[in-house]
Amino acid sequence: MLIDTHAHLDDDRFAADLPAVLQRAQAAGVSQVITIATTAPSSRACLCLARQYPMLRATVGIQPNHVAEAAPDAWDEVVRLADQPLVVALGETGLDRYWDHTPFAQQEDYFARHLELARRLDHAVVIHCRQAEADTVRMLRAEYDRHAPIRAVMHSFTGDLATAQACLEMGLFISFAGMLTYKSAQNLRDVAAQIPLDRVLVETDSPYLAPVPVRGQRNEPAHVVHTAACLAGLLGVGPEVLAQHTTANARRLFRMG
Repeated sequence: MLIDTHAHLDDDRFAADLPAVLQRAQAAGVSQVITIATTAPSSRACLCLARQYPMLRATVGIQPNHVAEAAPDAWDEVVRLADQPLVVALGETGLDRYWDHTPFAQQEDYFARHLELARRLDHAVVIHCRQAEADTVRMLRAEYDRHAPIRAVMHSFTGDLATAQACLEMGLFISFAGMLTYKSAQNLRDVAAQIPLDRVLVETDSPYLAPVPVRGQRNEPAHVVHTAACLAGLLGVGPEVLAQHTTANARRLFRMG
């Protein structure tokens, strides 16, 4: 059984058929899904979904591209929700230089807030990083130097091997999404082949980034099997072995039973 460690199930594109989406996930061999927050309202919605559907767990947090538009009390709400049952991580948080929705200093401030709150509550952190690898590693290194290993995941990883190795050295996990299967992503596959089995995760980032052979469709948790199959081949193991490792890794990182 697989765990989809990153899906945005509160997205409007799932509003009409989420029960069927989850049934298809279970039929495909997905036992649990973590529904990932991007704003304070999204945090509330993800927690509500986790309370409604037993196979779901939730995160709470504010994604860097949404920080500038957050309401004045948004962070206080994240803090209030963070220690609720079924919340298994903070995020997604992190840094993004691709979009310019939020001034970079403000992104850094909120990333630091998430890291501090996660440490205080002993939660995992889900990290978004887009064209900001050096800055992300810099902030993580400062956190690591002060507080030792960081319980976190680099979600939907697209960085180079040096970035992956730096994150692994600090205790992080590396998660791969549908881009791993794309014809243009050979460099990413080369990196994935070097990640230890006990530190990899799989995700969909639904409804985005549908893998081959369903690229172009709305992504959903059932499709994580395609990314997992690709990753298994790169690591030289069978799909069942890859599933055993990624599921154990997810349960260890997010402390899910």
